[in-house]
Amino acid sequence: MNIPNYLAEHDIKPSYQRIRIFEYLYQKMNHPTVDLIYKTLAPEIPTLSKTTVYNTLKLFVEKGITSTVTIEQNEVRYDALVEEHGHFKCNICGEIKDIPLEIEKLKISSIKNISVEQTQVHLIGKCNKCLTQ
Repeated sequence: MNIPNYLAEHDIKPSYQRIRIFEYLYQKMNHPTVDLIYKTLAPEIPTLSKTTVYNTLKLFVEKGITSTVTIEQNEVRYDALVEEHGHFKCNICGEIKDIPLEIEKLKISSIKNISVEQTQVHLIGKCNKCLTQ
């Protein structure tokens, strides 16, 4: 993926900081927090601030190229995968993994006359790695 072009196609000026932040999201796919992105990129980009990371992520969400993931109430994470999917969080190691979902196969027969605009499915448990340790 050509990230500068991708950002420009979504009406986002592709500054170096924005390119690096989206590159991190897209390549790592680790559902990072603002703090994690800042701590990772700050040594490479001395002019980067947490406010810049936060504002950039907010812009990405507004433009539809990033989504937010809130599994724990006190922690917002960011995801470059914007298609419908769920998340699994290991309550031992803290890793968050994407899970494919077939939303159209979910049966929600008890709720009538609604319009669903967003679906969030979160599973919490122990990952295979932590189960076998």
